[in-house]
This record gives sequence, C-alpha cells and structure tokens, in this order.
Amino acid sequence: MTDTNSPVRVLCIGAGNMGRAHAKAYHEMDGFEIVGICTRSLESSARLNEEFGSSYAQFTDFDKALEETKPDAVCISTYPDTHAQFAIAALNAGCHLFVEKPLADSVAGAEEIVALAQEKNRKVVIGYILRHHPSWEKFVELARTLGKPLVMRMNLNQQSSGDMWETHKSLMTSISPIVDCGVHYVDMMCLMTRAKPVRVSGIGARLTDELPDGMVNYGQLQVTFDDGSVGWYEAGWGPMMSETAFFVKDVVGPKGSVSIVADSASERGKSDDIDSHSKTENLLLHHSELSPEGAFMRDDEVFNVADEPDHDELCAREQAYFLNAVCEDIDLTDHMNDAINSMKIVAAADESFRTGKTIEL
Repeated sequence: MTDTNSPVRVLCIGAGNMGRAHAKAYHEMDGFEIVGICTRSLESSARLNEEFGSSYAQFTDFDKALEETKPDAVCISTYPDTHAQFAIAALNAGCHLFVEKPLADSVAGAEEIVALAQEKNRKVVIGYILRHHPSWEKFVELARTLGKPLVMRMNLNQQSSGDMWETHKSLMTSISPIVDCGVHYVDMMCLMTRAKPVRVSGIGARLTDELPDGMVNYGQLQVTFDDGSVGWYEAGWGPMMSETAFFVKDVVGPKGSVSIVADSASERGKSDDIDSHSKTENLLLHHSELSPEGAFMRDDEVFNVADEPDHDELCAREQAYFLNAVCEDIDLTDHMNDAINSMKIVAAADESFRTGKTIEL
C-alpha cells in the first residue's frame, strides 16, 4: 500500500488529446504530483506547461525521463504500438501504470504487461473512459435486466478532415479503427453479458490510398458469447465516412431493449467531436411484455441522466480511480483480464477480415 500522506509522483508520456486530459487531471488533483512530461517534441510538453502555468520537467527520451524522475507511476498516452515497450520498462522500474486503451497493439503484448504487473505487484489501470461515465454505468445496469441472450448493436464512425484526419492517419500507421475504438465498446458488451466470448468474425474495407499497405479505415466485427448473446461493432475514420447513423448504442433482450438516445452526440456534423462520443443524455427502456390482448403491458421509460461529465471530467474520474487503486491496494485482476478479453475480440476480428475465416476463441 502506498503512503496516502504523500502524493503519487507520476511521469506523463504523450500530450495528445488523451495525454493532455490526463496531465490536466494530475495537475489539478491533490493526490498526484507530475514529475515530468515526455513527448516526441519539446514543443508539445512546453504547450502543456504554458496551459497549466507550470514548469514541469520536459523530456523527449522515455528511458532518460524514467531514470531521472524515478516516478511512482507512469501514464502512457502514446500511440498503441509503443504501449507495451513503455509499460514493460515502467513496470520493471517498479512503477504503477495508467495506460490508455488499448492496453497494447497485440494480445501477446497485453498479456505480457498483465503478467509482469502481477509478478511485480503493481497496479495497471486501462483507460476505458466509459466505465467511469454515470450514464454508461446505468446503460450496463439496465442491459442486465433484459434477460439472456442479449443482442448488442454499437458503432462510432467518424467523418474526419483537417487535423483530425491527420491524427487518424497517424494512428492507422499501426492500428485500425476497429481495434483502437472497438476495445471500448466490446468491453461494454463483456460487462453487459459477463459471458465468455467464443467466436468472432470481421469485415473491413480500405477507402483511401492515404494509408500504409494492408491497413483499412473501415471495419465491423461480430462476436458470439457462450451464453448465446451476440454483438456487432462498426468503426470507420476519414473524410468519406457518412454521418447518417454514425452513433448507435442499442441492446435487445427477451424482456425488451435499452438504447442511448443522445441527440447532440448523433447530430450531423459532430462525428469527430471527442466530447460528443461519450454523450448519453437519455436512456430509453422498452418493455416487451404483452397483455392477453396483445398490447404492451408497460409504457417505455426514459431515464434522463443529469450527471453528464465532459471529456476532461471523465479523465479526472479515471485518475481518481487510479489513485484509489494505488493507495488502497485495490485488486485489479478482473479489470486487467477484461482488457485482455476485449483485445482478443478485436484482434480476432482483424484476423477474420484478413483470412476470410471465422475465428474461434
């Protein structure tokens, strides 16, 4: 257990959208002390110091930053193909970890990180931001009342241009949208069913020549669980993507259905707005029970979610959870295993698309 009277000294790696938000949380929370910011260029870390009115140490070399700052924890918000490298070095240095999703860019990498964390008795929290959103917690809770099996339908397509398209292209040098985004929503499916994924199939399409060979910017996966539940998830990035029905979050079971009805998140022109991605606003619960005459026995229910945190607040809640896990020695075994399961599903979908075969897990 960490000394709760002393702040957790954290080294921040990466200063993009997620890295900035996590660093802001550390900067503003009493339980953390930033000991350094490591980015590919000093310009990025200097920009954070300017925003925060701080003078945190700046680095461009991770190994040097780790050696000089000797942190208690490391926050990794870099591209997924670097996660395993940085995480393993940090764990071997005795650090706790916060790692943005996905935990790694391969199942093997994720499993190596989890095994090493357990060996070193270090905490690893993965950045599944939706787990800390009150309305998504309610969404999962209501989905569990619908009986089994569940049919889970979700997507998040993003029509991107300008700087966002450049960001997406950079991400796609190492990972496809269905892997990068899919782990979030597959994780929600696993929470809803609490069943074992057993079979995955996937499709994909390359809709632009501005990508590395073999990379696709559109994909869809279908997953079957051992309780009979099924789910699909769709993700596509780029200037060609449609903004019609880009935001679908819907679960059906024998007893009815529950859907996210988020007008602002579903509004045309907002598919690349990071704040809209976690918006929920209303949950619509439908009951399937019929009377002897064939009419519905109960009216639909609308749950209006008053607690609608923005992106930065959600990241702050993630870091509060991380702080509690470190200081109170919370068992994160299920949390880490869930991350491996979601990684297995999206990796199998990618393999299915490339081989044309359904993948048995």
